[in-house]
Amino acid sequence: MTWWHRDTHADRRPVLLARGRIMAAIRHWFAEQGFTEVDPAYLVTSPGNETHLHAFETTACDEALQSRHRYLHTSPEFAMKKLLAAGEERIFTLARVWRNREGGPRHAVEFTMLEWYRAGEGYETLMQDCAAILRIAAEAAGVTEFRHRDVTCDPFAAPHRTTLEAQAARHGVDLLATLDAPEALAAQLHAIGIPSAADDTWSDLFSRLLTARIEPGLGAGPVILDAYPAPEAALARKSPADPRTAERFELFACGVELANAFGELTDPAEQRARFMADMDAKERIYGQRYPLDEELLSALAQMPPAAGCALGFDRLVMLATGAPRLSDVQWTPPA
Repeated sequence: MTWWHRDTHADRRPVLLARGRIMAAIRHWFAEQGFTEVDPAYLVTSPGNETHLHAFETTACDEALQSRHRYLHTSPEFAMKKLLAAGEERIFTLARVWRNREGGPRHAVEFTMLEWYRAGEGYETLMQDCAAILRIAAEAAGVTEFRHRDVTCDPFAAPHRTTLEAQAARHGVDLLATLDAPEALAAQLHAIGIPSAADDTWSDLFSRLLTARIEPGLGAGPVILDAYPAPEAALARKSPADPRTAERFELFACGVELANAFGELTDPAEQRARFMADMDAKERIYGQRYPLDEELLSALAQMPPAAGCALGFDRLVMLATGAPRLSDVQWTPPA
C-alpha cells in the first residue's frame, strides 16, 4: 500500500508524532543555549563542491525572462557561513536538502538536515552538543535505547572518542604514514584482504578501508570518529597538533553515521584550492563540475573562527523510533 492509504498512515502516525516531539525538543534546547534559528534559501548558485555529491539542477527565469542556472542546495553550509561573516554567532537550522543519486534504507534524495554553528568556539564543543542531542531525542521519543535492525545502543552514554589513525592501526594499517604514497596504502590494504584498482587514488583507497573495516568495526556506539586525514576534510582546518589531520569528526550510533563536524576553514585561498581540486576530481570521475560560490569565498575572509556540525535529522528519528527505513519517518516520502 502507498504511504497515504488510511491504514498505512495510521500505522506510521506514532513514529511521525515522535518526529515532531524530537524536532520541538531540539529547537527548545538550541534556544536555551542562546542559538538563533535561521532559514537559508534552498535555491543557490553552487550546490557545494565535494567530489561525490550530486545536485539537482534547474533554470530560474527573472521578470525579463532571462534564465539563470541554479541548484537545490545539498547543505545549508555556505549560506550559514555567510551569516557568520555577517555577525551571527550561534545559529542553527532544520533545513530540507537535496542530493541526487541517493537511495536505500538510510538515504533519500530529499531529507532534513540539522545544522548548527558556534563562532569563537572549538570543534570539541560540538561533541558535547552531539551527546546532548542523542539524549534529547531519546527523551522526546520516550525510549531508553536506540535501535537499527538488530543493533542497539545507549543514547544516554557518553560517546566513545577515537581517531582514524587508531582505528586503522587496529586493522594493521599505518594510515598517516601513507598520505603521500598511495602505493604504500594499496599494499597495506592488499595485506589485509582489501582489493584495489590500478587507478585508485589515495582517497579511493581510504574509502575502501573506511567502508570495509573501520566503520563496521566501530561497534554499536555511540562513537565519535575524530581527526580525519587532512585530504579527507576539504572544509575543515588542519589540526595544530598534527597538520596531517584535520579538525573533523563524525558521530556514529548503532553503526549508522549521524553527523559530520568541522573546525571550519576560514582561509579563502586554501578553500579555493581545495574546491578546485575536488572539482577536478569530479570532472575526471563523473564528467561534470559545479561552479564555485564566489560570495562564500569572499565571506570566509570576514568569517570568525567557528565550528559547525551537520546531523541527519531523519536518521536520528529512525534510530530513536526503531524504524527500519528513512522513508518511514518522513511525513511524505520523496517521489
